[in-house]
Amino acid sequence: MSALELETPHGPARVHLDGAGDDARGALMLGHGAGGGVTARDLVTAAAVARSEGFVVALVEQPYRVAGRRSPAPAGQLDAAWTAVAEQLSAGPLSGLPLLAGGRSSGARVACRTAAAIGAAGVLCLAFPLHLPGRPEKSRLAELDAVEVPVLVVQGASDPFGMPPAGPGRSVVVVPGNHSLRGDLDAVGAAVREWLGRVLPGR
Repeated sequence: MSALELETPHGPARVHLDGAGDDARGALMLGHGAGGGVTARDLVTAAAVARSEGFVVALVEQPYRVAGRRSPAPAGQLDAAWTAVAEQLSAGPLSGLPLLAGGRSSGARVACRTAAAIGAAGVLCLAFPLHLPGRPEKSRLAELDAVEVPVLVVQGASDPFGMPPAGPGRSVVVVPGNHSLRGDLDAVGAAVREWLGRVLPGR
């Protein structure tokens, strides 16, 4: 695995690149949750599955995390930094590869909001936070609905942040556990593997 620091409008982001070589099937770019990092167990599981399926994986640390802050940056800054990283990766180490975007929780929201801008061929959402706990009236479903490429949502059955509905082009796989998705990592991995096979079949 190699680590790159890439400049963004809001400071440097760090990218951990790992996976297939010249015969890569595609690339999967994953972002972390608001208060966590790229070592979250569901992210690590999804990354391992993608690598085993012939994908190059880019785990992206947002600038606020690289700077040592735990409080997330505003949505506009997150989106701008993510887009800048995607553009540099697509012009460099991921050049010529179909790009899938995704992440857990806040990172999933960023991937949805920027999917069109970065030309993503699909979006993987781990624990999409549909609403704040106890506030179903403050829904973020519009962020999911706006995505025009295939979407997979892997959601814990008892996630206090809500349960997104399936929709056109959007599959929702419910697994045991809560927002952390640690309850059944094998189920998380199986859902990711099946979706990767559908959205970007092997060459």
